[in-house]
Amino acid sequence: MFLKTEQIKESLEPLKSLHPFYGITFLVCKKAPLPIGDTIQYPINAKETEFLEEYFKPEKHSKYFYQVFKTSNPSKRWLSPKYPSSGSQSTRTRGDLANAFIHPKNTDIWGWQTNYVEILREHRNRTRVELIPSFHVAVWLYRERNWELNTTAEDIVNTFLEEFLISDEEKHLFDCSIPQDNVLEELFQNEQITLRDLQAIIGKPPDSVPEEGGTLRFLEIQGVGPAKKLVFQPGERLTLITGDNGLGKTFLLDCAWWALTGKWAGLQAYPMSNTRKNEPVIGFQISGDSESESIRVSYNWQTQSWKPPKKRPTIPGLLVYAKVDGSFAVWDPAKEYLAAQELGESDSTPRPFVFTIDEVWDGRDIEIGGRKTTFINGLLQDWIQWQSRPETFPFGTLEKVLERLSPPSQSDLGILRPGEPVRIPYDVRSMPTIEHSYGRVPIVYISAGVRRIVTLAYLIVWAWEEHKIQSKLIRKKPQKRMVILIDELEAHLHPQWQRVILSALLDVREDLATDLQVQLMIATHSPMIMASVESTFDEKLDKLFLLELAKNDLLSNEIELLQLPFIRQGRIDAWLTSDVFGLGQPRSVEGEQAIQAAKKLQEEDNPNSENVQKVSDELRKYLAEDDEFWSRWLFFARQHGASL
Repeated sequence: MFLKTEQIKESLEPLKSLHPFYGITFLVCKKAPLPIGDTIQYPINAKETEFLEEYFKPEKHSKYFYQVFKTSNPSKRWLSPKYPSSGSQSTRTRGDLANAFIHPKNTDIWGWQTNYVEILREHRNRTRVELIPSFHVAVWLYRERNWELNTTAEDIVNTFLEEFLISDEEKHLFDCSIPQDNVLEELFQNEQITLRDLQAIIGKPPDSVPEEGGTLRFLEIQGVGPAKKLVFQPGERLTLITGDNGLGKTFLLDCAWWALTGKWAGLQAYPMSNTRKNEPVIGFQISGDSESESIRVSYNWQTQSWKPPKKRPTIPGLLVYAKVDGSFAVWDPAKEYLAAQELGESDSTPRPFVFTIDEVWDGRDIEIGGRKTTFINGLLQDWIQWQSRPETFPFGTLEKVLERLSPPSQSDLGILRPGEPVRIPYDVRSMPTIEHSYGRVPIVYISAGVRRIVTLAYLIVWAWEEHKIQSKLIRKKPQKRMVILIDELEAHLHPQWQRVILSALLDVREDLATDLQVQLMIATHSPMIMASVESTFDEKLDKLFLLELAKNDLLSNEIELLQLPFIRQGRIDAWLTSDVFGLGQPRSVEGEQAIQAAKKLQEEDNPNSENVQKVSDELRKYLAEDDEFWSRWLFFARQHGASL
């Protein structure tokens, strides 16, 4: 059993008023143990450093220690490695507390004065230092210890007193009671407190290495784009973004991409013209296994640019962005970091690459260090090379992803299966093919919908396979998180395909790596897409957002981003009339207007028969013969002399 995270957090509060001498130096000297009335050779600086290394360095790779005790600057609790030989040494060798020691100057000779307890007690009374809270000190020191079943708070205090050799006389300096008001009923948990949970309480040291493999947790946009302020907290797994044209779905995805990478995948967001008084700001938080701090970036009017800080607390994992114009952006923390280093860039933030649709298919060269190198072979070349290899991957992975992203098997198109390469006129290359139900089709001749999904499948597989290769080259493990952003997922897809594509994307990770976590952000106008995830939407992992015009008058337009509960509608047409899409009727505009006129007539006390006949003619013109509204209208119309 391990001490609960909540208890560790609570115990830190009373320690903030305790002089650090009693929580560090005194305990180090007791564990030596220093003799009383005599001296020994004792390298106290080195011993304090060892003590701090063991108990006060939550992040083992850092060189900083966390100060849980009283400090002159509570906002700066991270102590430098020089603390034992500077601040702590000053306390030991100068002032009232130095009188408790026998210590010839400039030596490593140390011992306790015979009356050291009285000296410490007088110091505590004079400076109004409270008794040392044994329980809370022990909670901090033993936060990673595995305790036996049935251990009590009293056992923890007794263990602390025994291990640090606290004598009966010294106990007068301690509060050995159990402060019931500040102790949880359930003191223990099954797992040791994680670094992430501890960092959420105390923060990170100044030299903390950026965590890798983060996803977007929070995005705030103020004074930029179509809305005065947007607050966006995407789901851990799936985020659906919908709303009318022009309200900012693409803008939101672009800003999410910039927050993750620090670079724009197209034109940068530009502040509103009337925001000079209210500073334009983009704030964001990227987190992985540990909770990360938020970053806020202001717009620089002089340089006309956004420049996020060079040092980020968390670096995101692998990213793929499918834009609505057919272009794609890819960000690989392994590959792009390596490229940045070769270029000698001072900003070591990995760089994203934006590919046009032609570059995704035909390849792209880049210049690094004055030489041209191939960055991506392109779909046409990689497909043929992968297909000709004796090993099953990455072509086997591409086949699996293509099959998963295919339209339903009962559709006319059927499963997307690679065929044997062919030659086409005026092209010396072997050309990949897709096997359709009506024959083998060279991939350059496939339809727009198939082209987009094939391109998406290839780029996801290419990004993952390249990431594994580059990670091996730089001696790092591949990322365990991937973010995929897709603008208008339904573009060019038949309704049959729209009903299955999103669920398939959620499962693509299974074809890449069993332990890969994928965060999907999807912008869509399609009720088919919404209905397709009714069986898989998880409120703990997924979220639905709506952009809508909340205020529209002559003076201003006000757009807001709302998180909506995901309510299963059952029928596709029910999604059209839901709060998500807001249609009055799942019919034509003329049909909806005719029904509204009919309902208005039915509410009148004495409807005019000519008007009833006119509306009946409109209904007959615009409604299907088996439309459910006829059952409501027929009896009423005949009652008022309408001919149907």
